[in-house]
Amino acid sequence: MSDLHERSPRSETQLLRLATAGSVDDGKSTLVGRLLFDTKSVLADQIDAVTRASVDKGLSTPDLSLLVDGLRAEREQGITIDVAYRYFATPRRSFVLADTPGHVQYTRNTVSGASTAQLVILLVDARKGVISQTRKHAAVLSLLGVPKLVLAVNKIDLVEDPATVFANISAEFNSLTRSLGWSSDDVLEIPVSALHGDNVAERSQNTPYYDGPTLIEHLESVPVDAEPHRVGLRFPVQYVIRPRTSEFPDYRGYAGQIAAGETRPGDEVVILPSGVRTTVERIDTADGELDAAHAGRSVTIVLADDVDVSRGDVIASATGAPEPLGEFDATVCWLAEKPLRPGARLLLKHGTKTTQAIVGSLSERLDEQELSSDPNPESLELNEIGRISVRVADPIVADDYTVNRHTGSFLLIDPAGGNTLAAGLVGDALSGIELGNRV
Repeated sequence: MSDLHERSPRSETQLLRLATAGSVDDGKSTLVGRLLFDTKSVLADQIDAVTRASVDKGLSTPDLSLLVDGLRAEREQGITIDVAYRYFATPRRSFVLADTPGHVQYTRNTVSGASTAQLVILLVDARKGVISQTRKHAAVLSLLGVPKLVLAVNKIDLVEDPATVFANISAEFNSLTRSLGWSSDDVLEIPVSALHGDNVAERSQNTPYYDGPTLIEHLESVPVDAEPHRVGLRFPVQYVIRPRTSEFPDYRGYAGQIAAGETRPGDEVVILPSGVRTTVERIDTADGELDAAHAGRSVTIVLADDVDVSRGDVIASATGAPEPLGEFDATVCWLAEKPLRPGARLLLKHGTKTTQAIVGSLSERLDEQELSSDPNPESLELNEIGRISVRVADPIVADDYTVNRHTGSFLLIDPAGGNTLAAGLVGDALSGIELGNRV
């Protein structure tokens, strides 16, 4: 652990958003606990409690999964949400980790946790290799456009011929990820033992066949880009600020979070869907005015002209602005017990806008195990992925998901109960997958 704290200074720190995915009993809880422990991101009293609990269970070493399972038990009692976010740091980077359940019926949680991830750690048990749930998770992660992927081949210490097992799993996984659209530079396989810490923070002498980085070294150094595909300003208006006070009698600002691009005072912008053009007069925050604001920043934009702007509208760069969509194709992951059928009347939430929607045709269903396509299915069942057409009552201002993840995603919602029914991606995200057996 010593060299972990002797690396580059804190000034080089940057944030990496990552998520974990995997099957039940593949050791994900232990790996997450190991990451927290090895980066010294847990308090001493937590370690003491885990040590005492481990001794009570008859274990000679601390069961690091208990650092995670305590929260998971709370979630099962309905105290917290299904996806738990954990925070840790090294001298090089800070990390936000979305820890998702491994059960197959909780694919929706994988979708939620990975939707904003720049990297996902996908675990497999070395004794089981790539299984159906691994293939499902990989297909979902590909559709979500996750840029970087790590396959952690866990419990490598429990197989008789680890070098051969690791080579075979890596070869199978490489074939799968290439079919799903990743390049070899974006995927790394690492043999680990989360229980003993092999190749997590420290290089292991037990894996002489592996000469790559440890998991933490890779997380610290992997190149990531918050906006791999550059688009102009996309600013969904969340709230119109009109104080009407003696101090600010005529103030009109538009508050929200920049979804993509950047803006500066003087930039020409267009209000969508109306198409009215104006310029940015200034950018306000609670801490004062800004000279520029980038994606992810929450700001209030003041425009030079008194134009009609409401919640749900989008302020976009005048150059390269997207066309408002009244009807479009999309790829969805269906998350409800009741099947999706053509003609369903739902609510669609995109950014800060919610509108009525009708599902038209179901043109394709993905078989993520065979990487094949089933054309014109009658329905989409729970956790199935397919391509549909959607018609909305009020146009939405969206980019294709392959161009921008934030402005190309939406939710389908039950209008009666308000439950989320599907996660959707504008455009044909399935086109990036090499599908066979088309009939």
